[in-house]
Amino acid sequence: MTWGRDLWDQYENIEKHTQSGLDLTERYVKFVKERVDIELNYAKQLRNLSKKYTRRGGKEELDSKFSNHQAFQDILTELNDYAGQREVVAEKLTTMVCAELTRHLHELKIERKGHLAEYKKAQQNLELSFKCMENSKKKFEKEWREAEKAIQQAERIEQESASTKADVDKAKQLSHLKTHIADECKNDYAANLQKYNTEQKGLYYIEIPSIFNKLQDMDERRVVKLAEGYRLFAETEKVVMPIIAKCLDGINTASSKTSEKQDSQLFIELHKTGLVPPADVEFEDYSQGIKPAGSDTAVNQTKLRIGKKGFFNKKRQKISSPEKAVPPSLEDFSHLPPEQRRKRLQQSIDEINKELQKEKDQSVALEKMKEVYVSNSQLGDPNSLEPQMTQTCQTIHTLKGKLAKYEAWLSEAGGETNTSAINNNQSRTVPVNTSHNQDNFYEDDDFYEDFDDPLGQCTALYSFDGSGEGTVCMQEGELLTLMEKDQGDGWVRVRRRTGDEGYVPASYVKIS
Repeated sequence: MTWGRDLWDQYENIEKHTQSGLDLTERYVKFVKERVDIELNYAKQLRNLSKKYTRRGGKEELDSKFSNHQAFQDILTELNDYAGQREVVAEKLTTMVCAELTRHLHELKIERKGHLAEYKKAQQNLELSFKCMENSKKKFEKEWREAEKAIQQAERIEQESASTKADVDKAKQLSHLKTHIADECKNDYAANLQKYNTEQKGLYYIEIPSIFNKLQDMDERRVVKLAEGYRLFAETEKVVMPIIAKCLDGINTASSKTSEKQDSQLFIELHKTGLVPPADVEFEDYSQGIKPAGSDTAVNQTKLRIGKKGFFNKKRQKISSPEKAVPPSLEDFSHLPPEQRRKRLQQSIDEINKELQKEKDQSVALEKMKEVYVSNSQLGDPNSLEPQMTQTCQTIHTLKGKLAKYEAWLSEAGGETNTSAINNNQSRTVPVNTSHNQDNFYEDDDFYEDFDDPLGQCTALYSFDGSGEGTVCMQEGELLTLMEKDQGDGWVRVRRRTGDEGYVPASYVKIS
């Protein structure tokens, strides 16, 4: 079944139907464009959401060591990848559906306009032929009636007795002329009628079917292209589904990697101080004549205070001015609890070892390059490498000294010295501190053997908050007992009337 054969008389319906098809295609293109906008906005919001909750260093960087924190960051990464797949869907819909259908729609509109114009032109030609046929018909009718009147007039004149021969001949000649003209109009009318019938037959059996069949073919091609757009609407989604599934699997994997026991153990390792709880406070029997100021109670109180804050490192930094006290150096991490200090020192040693190995490798490479230059001077000047080799040697020497210092601190803190690092650096010796470990710190009374006898009195010139390790607070004008003089590091040890004892800047007090 074809439009040309079965719908030859349905031009208006065909025109409406084809226009409706083009309108549908245009509506679908707009629909897909709105879907693309939704996908892009969705992807943008997902990316912003992922960026908002992604860690940015600081405390979050420390928390990322825990499995549940890292799992959340993995989820954000997978979500960002998922947003990327939504953008892929939007891009494919734009290029494969919107752009292609828009181009095809433009071509169909031009083609349809041409077919409809062709039909109207054929109709106009047939109408012109019909008008010409009608005019010849009317002319034939008019001339034939005039010829009949002329014949009747000639017959009447011929029958009249009063008519002359000349009148009769003139009437007959007029009738013959009119008859001849009528015959010519008849022949012209017959020719125009035949021409019209031929054109009409050609129009309805050849031209119109051909035009309508072309419109049918055009509409069917539109339907095929539109169906392809429908298919691609789903196909673009199906293409990215495996990747989206991997993103979702990644989220499931991240959830399975969380371990509550591992996080608890890691939390212990990060914050374990290695300190022991403070000892019981001894009973002070004043009935036995114990003097509060000179008894062991003050010492015990000092021990208890130090036990809560950690032991005081005697490597103190000097005070630069009375206006502002500079805290002790933190390079050896002495401000940290023992366990954390050992960890930080070991980390520093590992980093120094990496840098040292890197410099050694560079030194070996420079030596080899120098040997090549010496063997073949065309490749380069061996002397040009001397500054770089000298710099490398100096860096290695500096790193070795730094490594020895950190290993000494680690040994002092009760950690195990890296023997492999020592073997690699035989030129240096690592001093080992034989001081008491933290575990028996509070039990060693020798540590306080020089704390017992006061050395005099002193007056506080300035207020001091005593917030540092092993320090004690004091108020301006307060009278204090001097327990230990300045050993060259800018600090003295004093005891308050309350029995609290600790170090204060030497420049902050005046010794009586």
